[in-house]
Amino acid sequence: MHITSRDNSLLRQARAVRDGKTKDLIFVEGLRLCEEAFRSKLSIEAIIYSEQLAQKERAAATIAQLAGVAKRVVTVSEKLLESVSYTKTPQGVVALAVRPESSEFVLSNLGEHPLIVVMHRVNNPVNVGAIIRTAEAAGASGVIATLNTSDPFSPKALRGAMGSAFRLPVWAGPTYDDVIRWCESRKIETVSADAESPVPFTDIDWTLSRALIVGPESTGLSNSELEAADVSVCIPMRGPVESLNVSVATGILLFEAARQRRS
Repeated sequence: MHITSRDNSLLRQARAVRDGKTKDLIFVEGLRLCEEAFRSKLSIEAIIYSEQLAQKERAAATIAQLAGVAKRVVTVSEKLLESVSYTKTPQGVVALAVRPESSEFVLSNLGEHPLIVVMHRVNNPVNVGAIIRTAEAAGASGVIATLNTSDPFSPKALRGAMGSAFRLPVWAGPTYDDVIRWCESRKIETVSADAESPVPFTDIDWTLSRALIVGPESTGLSNSELEAADVSVCIPMRGPVESLNVSVATGILLFEAARQRRS
């Protein structure tokens, strides 16, 4: 089906999903991310793509795969795709997919000695996506995004995660207290990242069941939040630098955990 009107109901729906006005669907843009959605067996509600993109061999193959599982498949002009696209330069294809399960249930089968990443009040979706991608790369068991954290399935976060949000279990929406209680009930020791901690991150045993808690760059975790954790660790730094980007800091901590777990 070819759409020529900007006011088409599907395009209006796509813009609503893009803008976060509906939470049952997610906005997946770009060929690579759509390929990841297909491989991850997401339920695809609709595919919207430009006729120009379909002329490319790799794109045509991907669109054919998506069309085989999508409920609706439509083509539009490049100009019309601009009215839907999240990016300044349209990526040629958009998928509307059912939001992956993101309740506590997804973390019910973590195995022995899990490694969890908890993002608390991390409100930059780019950082949220980067942390999820890094968590998967470092072998984390799952990710928790608390109530005041940017939506891990927003378009910008999905772009940063590059498909990791489709594969790694993500629990979105619990309060900080919910997370602490959940970890305590499962004997998962919580480790908060704190620039003022006297304990270097290399001095603790990461091979135990651990939940790494990272907070916002601007303020870090509050004193009460730090006190609720079992231990706090720091990343020793030189010079006048006071802090690191939260996704960079998370990567440093996670790969130390990965190093110890390989030993």
